[in-house]
Amino acid sequence: MSDSDVMALDATAQAELVSTGEATPTELVEVAIRRAEAVNPQINAIILPLYEDAREKASADLPDGPFKGVPFLFKDLGTALEGQPLHSGNRVLKEIDFRAPFDSSLGAKFRAAGLVTIGKSNTPEFGILPTTEPVAYGATRNPWDLGRSAGGSSGGSGAAVAAGIVPVAHASDGGGSIRIPASANGLVGLKPSRARVSLAPYAGDSMSGLTTEFILARSIRDVACMLDWVQGPEPGEPYAALPPVRPYMEELAPDPGSMTIALLTESLTGDTLSPEVVEAARRTAADLEALGHNIVEPDLPVLGDSESLYQTFITRWAAGMAETANTIGFIVGRELTADDVEPLSWSLIERGRTQSGADYLFAVRQHQAMARMIAAVYEDGIDLLMTPTLADLPPPLGTYDDSGPDPMSAMEFARRIATFTGAFNATGQPAISLPLEQSAGGLPIGIQLVAPIWREDLLIRLAAQLEQAHPWTGRKPSAISAG
Repeated sequence: MSDSDVMALDATAQAELVSTGEATPTELVEVAIRRAEAVNPQINAIILPLYEDAREKASADLPDGPFKGVPFLFKDLGTALEGQPLHSGNRVLKEIDFRAPFDSSLGAKFRAAGLVTIGKSNTPEFGILPTTEPVAYGATRNPWDLGRSAGGSSGGSGAAVAAGIVPVAHASDGGGSIRIPASANGLVGLKPSRARVSLAPYAGDSMSGLTTEFILARSIRDVACMLDWVQGPEPGEPYAALPPVRPYMEELAPDPGSMTIALLTESLTGDTLSPEVVEAARRTAADLEALGHNIVEPDLPVLGDSESLYQTFITRWAAGMAETANTIGFIVGRELTADDVEPLSWSLIERGRTQSGADYLFAVRQHQAMARMIAAVYEDGIDLLMTPTLADLPPPLGTYDDSGPDPMSAMEFARRIATFTGAFNATGQPAISLPLEQSAGGLPIGIQLVAPIWREDLLIRLAAQLEQAHPWTGRKPSAISAG
């Protein structure tokens, strides 16, 4: 097969080449490396190549998992394998070339799946912003328009998958960081339910459950297979998600039946939405009706005051950044200063250090109350919620500049564009972004579906139907010049 033929395949199909003997893991890895060398200088998705290690691993005995021999990227934040660079988009960790001291549970599961890591992907510092433009490694560019953001915080992974370097890549999500780059890059991005995927042993949870980790992919079957492989608790978890009633792969076949889907096209944070993304969501709603589903547009005053939602979210994030600063200080043997981090990071660290434990617990309780109210909506006959994933098209690079007098202004813009994503980190619900629409100028527009807590099965079932009815795999970014 030609390189372009291989790059067009999802991870499941690439693994089938290995299992049938049509290709070796080494051949797949070499295709990925050639593609990376051709296009990564344009997009800056891979910031830490691990090509020689990947060649060594591919030529050895790999675990006989469902993705044996498939090339893969780890995001430079969160889960990792022992000895891998882990810089979190931060220049201090980059300067000391910090390495993961041991395998994370998820990292070990990725390796056991047979995946071959070819590098680490770019991320904003500490994963804060919905764009990937860290000072430490520079901006990742969107393969659909090199002047625009690839999203964040999993923007490097998103750009790499969209550009055909790897078919799947690690991602994490604390406010939309899987779904935002999925929308920006024309990919599938599932944020699993809180505690569906273990963060062991580095954490029991992150910011009381705001953050989860998984992948960015091109196909629903890759998402379903990977979720079957990595889901489930580890010993010592503070809590766990209810297990699925059957494997997620079995959700690909059934007809989902007729669902009632609530369409939301008004910002949850009181901000303005682009008419283009609203119209895209309405087109998808019409497609769903044509498939036999019932679309409703209820008034959902369940999230309370929009400013309160934003401020309580920031309270939780600020506490997390203060804890992160303490951890890095322990690693480097001194307390971090403002010169060690970007301005927005420092603003959040300072806020986290001055707010009280009562402030933090109040924010958590507010979000728990919101989760109860949203759960009641589903009890009233709604199967899924549907929104545009983003409030606008991917913005130009530099939009989130935090170098001015008020670094938090970058977070204010993030609030607007991520209006439909962060709320469901707060509630812990599973949500998926699907690459169903495009702008008039050809940019991807993601559509988000949100299920009740623990009901990833509903998302996969409906997503599989939409993928079959409106295939997206033939769409390829045109801004990159190679391949």
